[in-house]
Amino acid sequence: MKTTIDWTGNASFKATSGSGHGVQMDGPPDHGGNNLGPRPMEMLLMGLGGCSSFDVMSILQKSRQDVTACRAELEAERADAVPAVFTKIHLHFIVTGNNLKENQVKRAVSLSAEKYCSASIMLEQAGVEITHSYEIHAPA
Repeated sequence: MKTTIDWTGNASFKATSGSGHGVQMDGPPDHGGNNLGPRPMEMLLMGLGGCSSFDVMSILQKSRQDVTACRAELEAERADAVPAVFTKIHLHFIVTGNNLKENQVKRAVSLSAEKYCSASIMLEQAGVEITHSYEIHAPA
C-alpha cells in the first residue's frame, strides 16, 4: 500500500492513494491554513470509521440482514500534551433496516472490533482505548 502527500501551499496538502484517489487536507487558519479540507488527524479518525463500517456492513450483508442505512459516529479524545495522540475513541453504529436481528448487529460490531478492522486493532495495540456501541432502527 502506498500514498503520496504533496504540499499545495501554506498548511495545505494533497494526499493521493495508491489506487489514484485524492484528498485535500488543510490546517486551521491559526496554523496558516485556509480550512479547505480535513486535518490529518481527522483523516485518521475517518479512516478508522470507514474501515470498521466496511467490516460491519460486509458481515451484515453476509448474514442476510436487510440493512437500508448504516452510520458510524466517532468521537475521540486526544492527549493535552504534544504529541496530541488519540487516547480514547468511541464508535457508535446506527443501523437501520427491516427486521434486523440484534444478535447479528452485535456480532458484526464485535467481529469488526476484535478480528477484522486493522485500523481499530492497530490503534488499540498502540494504547488507544477504543469502545463500541450500536443502536437499531426500523426504516421511517
